[in-house]
Amino acid sequence: MKRPHARRWIAGGVMAMSMGCGGSTPPPAPAVPFTVVETSLQDLQRAMTEGRVTSRQIVEQYLQRIAIYEDRLNAAIAINPKALDEADALDRERAAGRVRGPLHGIPVALKDNIHTTHLPTTGGALAFAGLTPPYEATLTTNLRESGAIIIAKAGLTELANWVAGNPTAMPGNYNAVGGFGFNPYDPRPDPRDDPGDGRPALGTGGSSSGIGTAASFWAGNVGSDTGGSIISPSNANMLVGIRPTIGRISRHGVIPITADHDTAGPMTRTVADAAIMLGAMEGASPDPNDPATSTCTPPPNRDYTASLEAGALKGARIGVPRAFYVDAITVSGDAAPRGGISAEQRRVLDEAIAALRAQGAEVIDPADIPSLTATAAADNFAAWDFCSGAEHARGKDANCSINFKYGMKRDFNVWLKSLGASAPVPSLTALREWNLAHAKANAIRYNQSRLDISDEMDLERDKARNDADHAKDWRLSRDQGIDAALQAHRLDAILTPGSSGAGMAARSGYPIIVVPFGTVPNAPARPFPAGFDAKPAPYGIGFTGTACSEPKLIAFAYAFEQATKRRVPPRLE
Repeated sequence: MKRPHARRWIAGGVMAMSMGCGGSTPPPAPAVPFTVVETSLQDLQRAMTEGRVTSRQIVEQYLQRIAIYEDRLNAAIAINPKALDEADALDRERAAGRVRGPLHGIPVALKDNIHTTHLPTTGGALAFAGLTPPYEATLTTNLRESGAIIIAKAGLTELANWVAGNPTAMPGNYNAVGGFGFNPYDPRPDPRDDPGDGRPALGTGGSSSGIGTAASFWAGNVGSDTGGSIISPSNANMLVGIRPTIGRISRHGVIPITADHDTAGPMTRTVADAAIMLGAMEGASPDPNDPATSTCTPPPNRDYTASLEAGALKGARIGVPRAFYVDAITVSGDAAPRGGISAEQRRVLDEAIAALRAQGAEVIDPADIPSLTATAAADNFAAWDFCSGAEHARGKDANCSINFKYGMKRDFNVWLKSLGASAPVPSLTALREWNLAHAKANAIRYNQSRLDISDEMDLERDKARNDADHAKDWRLSRDQGIDAALQAHRLDAILTPGSSGAGMAARSGYPIIVVPFGTVPNAPARPFPAGFDAKPAPYGIGFTGTACSEPKLIAFAYAFEQATKRRVPPRLE
C-alpha cells in the first residue's frame, strides 16, 4: 500500500517489477518500437494478436511510466505486485489459442472504493488502510474474467467525497491514505498562500481519478459516480467518461454513498475504449446481489462497439439547453443568479455546436429544461441541491434533498456488515469515533461534516422524508427535467458544456457521456500570484439521454469525436 511518504518506495518497486523480477524471459524487442503511450485498447489487442508485443511487455511499459511519473502525479494508492505474473498467464492462454475478449492481457485501474481481493480496498480512509475485502466487486470479477489485469487502485477523494463538506470542504482528489493527486495537464501545487495545503493548481475534477489514464499509466480506469464523479474528472483530465444508467453496472462490492444514485463507469482516452470497457463491466444477466441490474437489457454479446458509427449524427436531433447551463438564471428568493458559463467556455460550446451541424445533426437551440426555467424555488432543480455540509445538519435541511446523507447512513452500514470479521469498524458511528481518536494521525484533515450529518439520520423516523426528497429529485430531474426536454423537443440527446450536465444526470439515474473537445483558461476568482503561468484546463462536451440509452449516446459521442479529434495528450516529458 502507498502512503504519502512512500511514493519513492512505490516508484522503485514498480521499476524493479518492470525490469523482469520473476516470470518468463520476454521475447526480443520488435524491430519497430511499440509504445503504450496514447495507444487504444483496440491497438493494444491488435498488436498482441499480431505478435508484435506481449501482455507482459505492455505491463512493463506501464510500470515504467508509473515509476517515472508517479512522484509528480500521485495517481495510484496501490500497485498490483503480481501484474507481471498475471500478464504471463494471459500470454500463455493466448499462445494456447484462448483469448477471452477485447481486454485480454490489458491493464486497467479501479477507483479504490471498488472491491479487489488481490489488492487492498481503502476508499482512501485511514481507518480502512490495508483492508482486503472478503469478496470481489461484481464488476471486478467481470473485468478479470474478460482478461483484464487490474494493475492498480486509483486515487480518489476520500470515500468518494463523502467525508467533509462545508465549512472545511475536502478538496477534490485528496484522501488520508494517499494525499493529493495532480492533474497531468499542469502537475504543480497551488502557489497561493491560502489555502496553502498542497492541493493542485489545476483541479482533477473530483472523486474518480482519471490522472493515470490521461498519463498512460494504464489503458483505462473505472470510476464511480454519485453526483458527478465520473463526468467531472473525465472532463478535467481530457478523457471520455460514461456515467451509465443506474443498474447498467452492478454496484455490489463498491463502497456506497447512496444506492439511489451510485453507479460505476469507464473512463478512457477514446469513445471506442469506453464502449469496450462498458461491455466488459456489464454482466450478461442481472446480478442477484444488485436488483437494479434488471433495469436495462445489455446489447447483443454486451458489445457496445456496434454503436461506433461515424455517421451517427446525421439527422439526429440534439438539444442545447441554454437556461442555467449557458445563461445564468434567477430563482425567486435568490440574492444572486445561478449557473452560466464564461466567454471562453461559450466559445468552446459554439465550436461544438458548429461541429454537430457540420455532421448533419439538427441542433435545437434553445431546448431548455423545464425544471431549470421555473422561477419558483420549489420547482427549480438548481435550487434543490443535496444536503452536503454542516450548514445542512438536522433542522437546517428543509431546502435540500436529504437522500445523500440518509443513503450514506443506510447503505454504508449495510456495506460494513457485508465485510464480516474483516470490517475495521462496525458502523458509521464507529468510523466517526475512530477518526476523532486518530485526528492527530491526519485521519480527518478537513474534519468530517458529511459523515456527521449522515450519522444523525434516523433510518426509521426520516424514511418518509427521504422518500419524499427522492421523489422530488426524480420529478425535477426526470419528469420536469431530462425526459421533459427530450419529449417536448423530440430530441435524441441533450448537449451540455463541460461537466455541467453531470448533476441532473446523476440525480435522475440516467446516462451521460463526456467527450474531450477543448481547453479554457485556468483563472480562479482569486487569481494566482504574478509570474505563475497557469496552464489551460481541459473542457469537454456532454451528451445526455433517457434511461438505458447508452448505445445511442455512444454512437453520437463517437461520431462527434471522430469528426473533431480534439483530445491532446498531456506533456510530462
